[in-house]
Amino acid sequence: MLGRTANDLFWLSRYLERAENMARLIEVGYRIALLPREGEGYNEEWRSTLQSAGCETGYLAKHEAPTTSDVINYLLFDADNPASVRSCISIARRNARAQRTSLTREMWESLNSAWIDFEAINPRDITSDRLPALLDWIKERSATYRGALLNTILRNDTFYFSQLGTFLERADNTARILDVKYFVLLPSYEMIGSSVDNLQWASILRSVSAHRSYRWVYKQHYKPWNIADYLILSAEMPRSLRACYLEIDQAVAGLKAFYDQEDKCVPMAHETLAMLENGDIDTIFQSGLHEFLTDFLGRNNRVAQEISEAYHFNG
Repeated sequence: MLGRTANDLFWLSRYLERAENMARLIEVGYRIALLPREGEGYNEEWRSTLQSAGCETGYLAKHEAPTTSDVINYLLFDADNPASVRSCISIARRNARAQRTSLTREMWESLNSAWIDFEAINPRDITSDRLPALLDWIKERSATYRGALLNTILRNDTFYFSQLGTFLERADNTARILDVKYFVLLPSYEMIGSSVDNLQWASILRSVSAHRSYRWVYKQHYKPWNIADYLILSAEMPRSLRACYLEIDQAVAGLKAFYDQEDKCVPMAHETLAMLENGDIDTIFQSGLHEFLTDFLGRNNRVAQEISEAYHFNG
């Protein structure tokens, strides 16, 4: 496979996952902004959402301060924001058109129809009460494409590059959502363990579709170390860091077998998976959860860079 083809397939999946994850980040900000909070108020919650999405600098270049309507419009519809849902879906579709012959009919039609329908949305129609339905729609369209990919594509290099794009982006997002809670949105000492704090945790879990499954695993009230353990080290939770790296490790192993060559990305992915498989949540907390997440995000970026270099994404 040509490097350009591999690059387009990788980023197609990565941008579509990013669109879904942006919807999840907006959902976190929206839910938490509705909760009572001492101090800065809801504007600070939206600022933290912008920071987690890596969009604060671009937003402040166009707006004076974070407001609910401006942040939602910037993260959903602003074509000048390369990380907005609109931009992500548009780039994913452009890559899909470039590699149309590598995709099945079901994959192309699900993505193309998502783009057409999203372009038909009038941003002025998305009021606060309509926002949750739109965010759910974005997640559903992403799931439809994933279902088409998993059910119709051959298990060859097209599949492996698509998997890598999806799960590298998903791991990045889960780590950033955790960091919102533990670093940016960390409540005052008096609020830790309070009903407000529990509502914040419920919002975080819902944003990664883990609220009900968390209750299945931990039959008790929300505890920060249990939630962190679930979203970092659980092999069963499909959006956890460990679960993402199980998929990444399988994908790089698949490419190794398909091309009959091993590049640096293979041991790097395996090393990161081993770190998560052998990890202990108490040790992570003792060393500092924010520091752990920062280190993980760096590792994740290095794995992505090694994949890019190994398969000549840039020609």
